[in-house]
Formats: sequence, C-alpha cells, structure tokens
Amino acid sequence: MAKQKKTPRPKAQTPKGFRDYFGVEVVERAAMLDAIARVYHHYGFDALDSSAVETVEALGKFLPDVDRPNAGVFAWQEDEGEKPGDWLALRYDLTAPLARVYAQHKDELPTPYRRYAMGPVWRNEKPGPGRFRQFYQCDADTVGAPSVAADAEICAMLADCLETLGIARGDYVVRVNNRKVLNGVLEVMGLDDQTQRDAVLRTIDKFDKVGSDGVRQLLGKGRLDASGAYIDGVGLSDAQSGPVIAFLTSKGADAAETLANLRAAVGGSAIGAEGADELEEIAALVAAQGYGPDRIEIDPSVVRGLGYYTGPVFEAELTFDILDEKGVKRQFGSVAGGGRYDDLVKRFTGQAVPATGVSIGVDRLLAALRAKGKTSCEARGPVVVTVMDRACMADYQAMVGELRQAGIRAEVYLGNPKNFGNQLKYADKRGSPVAIIEGADERAQGVVQIKDLVLGAQIATSATLEEWKERPSQFEVPRAQMVAKVQEILDGFEPGGEV
Repeated sequence: MAKQKKTPRPKAQTPKGFRDYFGVEVVERAAMLDAIARVYHHYGFDALDSSAVETVEALGKFLPDVDRPNAGVFAWQEDEGEKPGDWLALRYDLTAPLARVYAQHKDELPTPYRRYAMGPVWRNEKPGPGRFRQFYQCDADTVGAPSVAADAEICAMLADCLETLGIARGDYVVRVNNRKVLNGVLEVMGLDDQTQRDAVLRTIDKFDKVGSDGVRQLLGKGRLDASGAYIDGVGLSDAQSGPVIAFLTSKGADAAETLANLRAAVGGSAIGAEGADELEEIAALVAAQGYGPDRIEIDPSVVRGLGYYTGPVFEAELTFDILDEKGVKRQFGSVAGGGRYDDLVKRFTGQAVPATGVSIGVDRLLAALRAKGKTSCEARGPVVVTVMDRACMADYQAMVGELRQAGIRAEVYLGNPKNFGNQLKYADKRGSPVAIIEGADERAQGVVQIKDLVLGAQIATSATLEEWKERPSQFEVPRAQMVAKVQEILDGFEPGGEV
C-alpha cells in the first residue's frame, strides 16, 4: 500500500501587499482618528459607516489615477445557481460608497448631507515599498451644497485637523486650485479632441516630478527620462502648450497676483474666469475666518486629481524637512487631498448633485506625526500581577480588579507560574511599568511588593551601588495602599504612554 502523502502545512505569511499592525501602531492610529473625528464632529459632520463591499456597478469607473478602474479592485461574482449573480468588490475608496448611500437614502437624509467616514479600503494594484493593497482613509464630504463656501469650510477644517494633531503653523499649508481654470486653459488652447485633452491632463499631472520644462517637452515632441528612455510627447506646438505653462507657473507673491496671472492664462474663456472667481471667493472666505496664506493659499501647482474633480481642488502639504531612506533631506509632502466632484452622484440619479470633500492619508500622516515626535514611540504595557500560588488566584484577580476600577490598565499573569523569572520576562516583553508580587509571607503580613520595572531597568544599566541604594525600584506597602502606590509610580512617568 502506497504511503499517503502528508498535507503540507500552510506558510505563515501575509499576502503580498498586505501587512499586520500590532499594539502601538493600532493604538496610535486609533488616537489619531479619534482626534480627527472630534474636529469633523465639531464642524457638524455626522459619522457614516458604509459597507466594505459594493457592487462593481455601483463603484463605477471613478477610481482616480487608474486607466482601468475595475481592474484595480478585488472583485468576485456571486454564485446564484442557474442565473449569474452580481459582481461584488471591496471598496477602493470611501467616496464612491458615499455616492451610492446618498442616492439610495436621499429622501431620508438632510440636504446638504455632511458626513465623515474612516476605515480600510482595498486596491488590487502591484504593491511596492510603502504601497499596500489595504490602507486606511479618513474622509469628510458635503453633498448637496453648490456654494464654494463648502469647499472653503473643508480647507479650514483640514487646517484645524493638522493643528489638533500637533502639526504647528509653518509646518503645513493647504493649497487650493480649480479644475475650471484648467478647463479654461484647454479651451484657449483650442483642443477639441478628448484623447488629446486627456493626454494633456496626464502630462500636467507630472508637473511635480518634471517641472515646467519637462511638461513643455512632454506636451511637445517628448523628452528623455532619468533612465535614458525616450518618452513620446503629445505633439503640441509651443504656442499651443504656452497657456498650460502659464497656468502652472502663475503663482504670485500673494493671492491677488496669482489670480491676475490665472485670468491672463485663461484669456477670454468664461469657464476659466468662473474658476478664477471661485478661487478668489475661497480666499476671501477663509481669510474672514482667520486663515491667512500661511495656512491656506491659492496655488495653481496643485494638479493631482484634476482629471477627477470638477471645481476647486485642495491638498495639505507638510513643509518641514525629514531625512529619506538615503539620508537626503527633503520635505515630507502631501498628507491629504480633495476637491469638488459634482458628477459622481449623477450616475445614480441622472441629475447633477454638487459634492465636495477631503481624504486624509492615515498612514502618511501617522508617519509625519512620528517624525515630529507627536506620538509615543512605544505604548506602555499593563501592570502585571504575578502569581506565586495558583491556589490564591482569586486574591490575585481581586487585586487586578481594584487596579482596573481605579482606571489602571492591569492583568494577572496567566501563563505557567512555576518559574517566577519567566513572569518578570513576560512583564518586560509587554512593556509593563509595574509588577506586583504577593507570596505566602506577604499575604501573612498583609503587604505586597511593588516592583517599578521602568526605574529598575534604568538603575540596572546606569546606576552605581550608592545610587541603587538611594533609588530603590521595589517597594513593600500595605495591601490596602497597593492601588495608591501604583498610581504614584505611574504618575511619575513621562507622559505619552498608555496606562
């Protein structure tokens, strides 16, 4: 009889493009999202938690920066027997689900509808360094408000979010542009062919990488990229590409000069003039609320998403320097973006519904906060009540119960208590600040031993014998004073860790 082959064990590894998040990362992200949610709520936005799964039909072809949107989602077809079922997909952002929710429930929702949403989204794209297939988004949107006052409010709220999280003024700027101005530029260029217009939009989107000279070359015959490969251009003449360069380089010393340059770039285009007027109104509205150009500014170099948005476009950029992986100093860059998208709900209703919103890049913003030292590098673990006698587990549970009732994070050691050294190693691995010890002798005397693990570690690495005697890291206190002594020790630690 042939020997039966053993079923191979599965590999314990995450799929490509996905990762696991542990204790401190989860705690930091939750704290950041909670702070942002408070700002959103303060501005009158309501929370929405929509389904993580949508029909592919509902998601539509609105995935930004992807030529084949439905190829960029994780999708599957339901099995409904003889009849083919619906195609379903994991949401790729939080905006497309909002359009479906509003269209489905518009009769029950107030108009305008102001909502915020936070959660994971999924993109079926090739992963790379820092590019994952699952990541968090944090959005706020207003649906049903045609006035650019809604866009100005989003910009102000975005600035407030960054400052609430500890990003100081001068370390960020919210930059604002308008798709209508670009439409005016395309109009004066005389481009009627949609394929050619789309090619111009894609070229403009490369402005932050190649600069105005690079854009000019790509709008013309083409250019050599950094690798030496030749990139074919759109084929426009210098005269045709001139308005695009004027648009991209129209930033002036102040808003008035910038707007004058933009109006010159769009010439006699009515839609371009409308876009410039909207930018002027946004500048006036944010100024009226006390947001100067050091916080929110008109900047035509904001070109990301111009192919997706229909009006004002905004981006939050962090301006402080960091060192990249090669040790080169550079600015941190963009952590949030958004704009007006008046055509998204129309897919469901047949009628244009004005909408504007912003999405904060959670992982990038967390990385920025860490770079500025605005998050704790490691979470403080729980107080550990050690176990010296299994028969006294109820007493140990009573101790941990008292600590928790006092608001102190605590746990009883639930592993094998035979080796006491392993219990202290466990506490050390958990990052525990304090261990509580009660053996038979302590119980008989009505006392407990409280070991300050943080101070103990510091003494072990740097203190002399005399210093060690002056700074004991273990205290014997009456059982009734256990909670008070633990709280005293915790209060002596530097702020930032979780109790």
